[in-house]
Amino acid sequence: GQEKLSCNPKKENGSHVVLCELGNPMKAGAQITVDMELSVSGLEDMGDAITFQLQLRSKNSPSSTNTSVTVTVPVEAQAEMELRGNSLPATTVLPTSWHSVEGSRQPEDHGIRVEHVYQLHNKGPSTVTGVTLLLAIPSHLGGRILLYLLELGTEGGMNCTDPPGLNPHQV
Repeated sequence: GQEKLSCNPKKENGSHVVLCELGNPMKAGAQITVDMELSVSGLEDMGDAITFQLQLRSKNSPSSTNTSVTVTVPVEAQAEMELRGNSLPATTVLPTSWHSVEGSRQPEDHGIRVEHVYQLHNKGPSTVTGVTLLLAIPSHLGGRILLYLLELGTEGGMNCTDPPGLNPHQV
């Protein structure tokens, strides 16, 4: 019949050990099958596999045949990333009579300021490191300036590389 095992985690000689009581007394020559489901956290830096050492021991009769078996389980981290973005203001309309002021270093003389904000979210379940986000922004359309890239800023410990052509007129 199927029975639920009683298992207790503990530390033994610096290792994490889980002891499961299979049954007592057990008849001589008995054969049992054990299915175990383990939930292990903190595997982000474990590489591509984790190794378990399994050993069957009897309390009643110490034996030299208490050999251990090594089981290697592949580890695959999964994370779902989501990119959110918006523009402030959401809609911008230039008056038909508007013209830029040549030679001015004031941003308002070159157009209406529009701020684009992008947020990269990790929806899990694993943590992520070493993420690279490449964002292409059209700066010209039909030989004319569409968006003048003035500055680039980040929050949250991210590093960004300034794109070529960032603020070429030093506005």
